[in-house]
Amino acid sequence: MIPLHELFFFILAALVLVISPGPNMIYLISKSITQGKKSGFISLAGVVCGFLFHIVMVSFGLTAVLLAIPFAYTVLKAIGTVYLLYLAYQAIKPNSKNIFDVEQSGLYDSPKKLFTVGFLTNVLNPKVAVFYLSFFPQFIKPEYGSVFTQSLELGVVQVFISFSVNFIIVLTAARVALFFSNNPVWIKIQKWFMASILTYLAIKMAFSKAK
Repeated sequence: MIPLHELFFFILAALVLVISPGPNMIYLISKSITQGKKSGFISLAGVVCGFLFHIVMVSFGLTAVLLAIPFAYTVLKAIGTVYLLYLAYQAIKPNSKNIFDVEQSGLYDSPKKLFTVGFLTNVLNPKVAVFYLSFFPQFIKPEYGSVFTQSLELGVVQVFISFSVNFIIVLTAARVALFFSNNPVWIKIQKWFMASILTYLAIKMAFSKAK
């Protein structure tokens, strides 16, 4: 088991990670405001499963192999970059929807789609894998016991923190939907702001290097 004093510092780092703006946060806020809390929670389930995917990969050492092979990392990075650019285009394309408007029930995405997109939004971000790979080793030491068990321990803590913070984000985002829908001036601003952030993330991801 990892000592509590060291686990505390890991918790702080995990908290900083989850409150930093990124694809996961943008997607959860968008769906929570657009389709309500239920859709936000389904999307959150997909995002959490994406974290679990990365943790399992790291725990079994598969992510280390992936990032050690330049071509494999490049392919994953390219897919993630294209996906973010696609989301940016969706935000500003003609007749695109305003994410702050609550849609009619007939226009809601299916639970399967919400979960899948949430999952892929997380899985297709190689920076998450890089974070786990570069940060976990700082807290895992052979003298504390099984390396595999320690990795899973850190993973469970990180997922719990991410779920808790994102749960609050979903609740908060849903509550402000009415405010934004009653202020049309924000429609164009939010679309271009969202597209700008997504494009920035795509560019940053495109120029990132495996560590």
